[in-house]
Amino acid sequence: MDPRNALPFSVSSLPEARQIQERIRALVRHVPFRLDGVRLVGAADVTFLGAKEVVAAGIVVFDLASRAVIEERTAVCRVRFPYVPGYLAFREGPAVLAAWDALSRRPDVMLFDGHGAAHPRGVGIASHMGVLLSVPSVGCAKKRLVGVHEEPGPRKGDTAPLTRDGETVGAAVRTRARVKPVFVSPGHLA
Repeated sequence: MDPRNALPFSVSSLPEARQIQERIRALVRHVPFRLDGVRLVGAADVTFLGAKEVVAAGIVVFDLASRAVIEERTAVCRVRFPYVPGYLAFREGPAVLAAWDALSRRPDVMLFDGHGAAHPRGVGIASHMGVLLSVPSVGCAKKRLVGVHEEPGPRKGDTAPLTRDGETVGAAVRTRARVKPVFVSPGHLA
């Protein structure tokens, strides 16, 4: 069964969206991820246009071997779901999916601007999209939704575990010296 057909984005209520998230969470697999087989890395982000009634998604594919961007795709869709923290996949996912479908090369791993496991229900946009696309995925978010962490060291690359109820769900990562950390968490197959 194709999860893209069984787990729709078009929902009419928050309880229905929550039920779909629970079904997706049951499909999420967190496994040790090895970089040695990775050549193509994709990254997705979105922006809203006009009165936030239109969402534009972009995916960039980077080739690690040539150290070059090899593909860029965008897609624009009408927004069909209101902004509700913790439910970004329903708002942003259709445009990301359309951009993904336009790619000629499939990334070995996808990075998403949002959470994976470090999410109130353990299924942020990185987990949601990873399941739907059947691709290893990682979430990278600017704000922490769940968990606690020590402050990472001040240098670029310093990290601190992000834990929730005693379980590590991600990491706080300093991407540049003396800036706020970002929150990285596994999405699916990572």
